[in-house]
Amino acid sequence: MFELDRDTNRLHHAGRVFDPTTRGWSAGPAPAGAQALGPEQALHWFQTRGGHSLRAPVGVIGPNEATDAALAAANATGAILARCGLTLLCGGRQGVMEAACRGAAEAGGLGIALLPGADPATANPYAAIVLASGIGEARNALIAQASHCLIAVGDSYGTLSEVALGLRLGKTVFGLAGAAMVEGVRHLADPAALPEALAAHLFGLDAPIVPARA
Repeated sequence: MFELDRDTNRLHHAGRVFDPTTRGWSAGPAPAGAQALGPEQALHWFQTRGGHSLRAPVGVIGPNEATDAALAAANATGAILARCGLTLLCGGRQGVMEAACRGAAEAGGLGIALLPGADPATANPYAAIVLASGIGEARNALIAQASHCLIAVGDSYGTLSEVALGLRLGKTVFGLAGAAMVEGVRHLADPAALPEALAAHLFGLDAPIVPARA
């Protein structure tokens, strides 16, 4: 659980205080009366009121032809990213990509479609911004590079290549709804676990505590 000191607009967690500039933590307990925030609320604070929001998008990758479970997970993922104030980047076509864009759009978020072809009309109707790259499957590398982290929903050969590219680039990759069982992918039971996982990653909760200055 996070705690927000409304008087100073500072975020606390487990006896630490967050510095949005460095995305680091130092020792500093929350004052009495601080507002309790869940992971989604904490991320939304960071994106809208923290002063130094994450400008890179979160990539959502998955197959064009997906199972009902993968489509539902993708839709929920898009909605979660929107509620957290995070921008979604995907391949922009159908299947998992369309479901994720729809979830983001319906929750008031922003979905970016990076298409492999040169025709913007091939994008799904829920993408708010369409980039028709014209570079074919090479756009998979751009999605992996441009994303702060990746969320793989379901599996296919194309999705597997994006997972591999992301891992090779040192990106954190989360897996949902049957994502590839590849070493390095952080598999989550369902989308409900995503806010906590994203918060831990984006806030660097596994980073060491910096002692407070005297």
